[in-house]
Amino acid sequence: MALPPNFLDELRLRTPLPALIGRKTKVTRSGRQWRACCPFHGEKTPSFYIYDDHYHCFGCGAHGDAIAFVMQSDGASFPEAVERLAGEAGLEVPKATPQQAKREAKSRDLHAVLEAAAEAFQRRLRLPEGRAGLDYLLRRGLSEATIQKFGLGWSGGGRGALAADLKPLGIELRQLVDAGLMRAGEGSEPPVDLFFNRVMFPIRDRRGKLVSFGGRILGDGQPKYVNGPETDLFSKRRNLYGIDLAREAAFRGQKVVVAEGYMDVIALHQAGFGAAVAPLGTALTEEQLAELWRMVPDPVLCFDGDNAGTRAAAKAAETALPLLSPERTLAFIALPAGEDPDSLTRKNGAGAFQSLLDAAKPLSDVLYDMLAAQSPGATPEARATLRHKLVGAAEVIPDKTLGAEYRRLLLDRFFESGRRAPQPRFAPRGEWKKGGRPGPPALNLPSPGIDRDRTQRERAGCLMAMTISHPWLLPEVEEALGQLDLPPDSPEALLRDGILHWHAGAEQLDPDALRAHLQATRAEELAWATRLPGLPRAAMAEALPKEVAAGWWHFFGLLRGQEALMEDRRQAELDWIASNDEAALTRLVRLTEALSAQQRGDMEDDTNEADTAL
Repeated sequence: MALPPNFLDELRLRTPLPALIGRKTKVTRSGRQWRACCPFHGEKTPSFYIYDDHYHCFGCGAHGDAIAFVMQSDGASFPEAVERLAGEAGLEVPKATPQQAKREAKSRDLHAVLEAAAEAFQRRLRLPEGRAGLDYLLRRGLSEATIQKFGLGWSGGGRGALAADLKPLGIELRQLVDAGLMRAGEGSEPPVDLFFNRVMFPIRDRRGKLVSFGGRILGDGQPKYVNGPETDLFSKRRNLYGIDLAREAAFRGQKVVVAEGYMDVIALHQAGFGAAVAPLGTALTEEQLAELWRMVPDPVLCFDGDNAGTRAAAKAAETALPLLSPERTLAFIALPAGEDPDSLTRKNGAGAFQSLLDAAKPLSDVLYDMLAAQSPGATPEARATLRHKLVGAAEVIPDKTLGAEYRRLLLDRFFESGRRAPQPRFAPRGEWKKGGRPGPPALNLPSPGIDRDRTQRERAGCLMAMTISHPWLLPEVEEALGQLDLPPDSPEALLRDGILHWHAGAEQLDPDALRAHLQATRAEELAWATRLPGLPRAAMAEALPKEVAAGWWHFFGLLRGQEALMEDRRQAELDWIASNDEAALTRLVRLTEALSAQQRGDMEDDTNEADTAL
């Protein structure tokens, strides 16, 4: 007995081809596909290509799906291959029973029933009774070719119309109920139609087989859209509207776009975006995301620019996070307020939508914006809450390397948002005086020979050198380091970013590992900081921990300045009061010591010594 098609589809869906084939030969990505040297004939130049649901060798002609690969590579029979893959996928192979045979025959019958219904709906659209539906579609800007391409139709105005149309074909009411076209009556009542006075949208699976319908009522009736119920053929969680057409367009290189509804998908296809799909009345599910990632690694989710669209984007991001991998991500676009893909493309042309696609936001940006909106405000409590949420979101990602990259990106934005623009410490001489009267003119004396910018840069270099030699400090100083206002693209700024990047994914705070990372990514900046003349003792590997911590905060205070230090200390005190955390207390103590030293003038004395040494 043949196995159920739904079971085989689920088995193929749970068996990623690149991983399966990678057991036999080295697999590498090539654009949207993968390629390898064919495992079935000897070759030195790869001609074996792997797509979302099949493979093909352009050398020997080998072709097939996951089941066929196991049969060809291991010499297994079809049942053996299915049994092996099902065991790995956590599926139980259906047993051959008379009941299963009946279910298979029923599924074949249901496909035929749905196809007959689709033909009846399309005929009715062209009859006088379907004129309102046809006018609606034409008024929405759909061409005759588009209406035929998507098989759009009209349900009929009266109850029982579909049953009457299909009765001459020998289709019974029971079959219409099983196909999701009618609802069983209560008690002895006959079945009733699910669709009447509606424009009909056929729903097909990824293979192009008809599995259900959706209907849109004309006028002000509710609900506006109705989907068919769950049946043996149809699951809302697993299907996407337009998936059969989108697969071919995605294979040709078009961007996969997830819109919100039937008409959005149809309008995008008509405008030239042939890889558009939509969920079926539900938020985007894990199963639908898996289907999208089978086509491309980076589908784009398109939402309305209103509050509902924002909530839908947030829900999609939340669903996707635990499923991300280096080969699977998402991008997002938000439509202008009051627009949908249909209205946007009709008024402004396909180029308007293409511009949105070109400017799509990566998931990391959308995730930050979403979490920042949940914790607004600049108070220590709000920022602490946001930081915890950002780190928690990154930890949800199962791939540790990818999670570390997300943590770095999110915290980079977090620290950037907390930096204040540098304020002049004193008004220029001669421009202002208390009481509003101008002060005396500048004396235009020769400036001293000390270059403050060079001094500050070398102080920053000393700070980086201490951090590199003693990365155990990073949990205590990470936020302070991120707050430093360093010149963009300067050696000290690039080195700081490299250190924080490494810390985001480091499992052990080992100085040799940090140096190796920086040597590979910031070699020139590493050499500059670690070879500065007159480096403080705290930058040496043998320095004592207490000496290192004191030296680090000393140089931090020099770089921040007294006014900024006072604000840092105030924020640290609030953080400690709010959290009663040991790390917060340590930071408060360090900032207090640095501020006291600066107010006593100790730092200025040290600055002179440092300038001489440097």
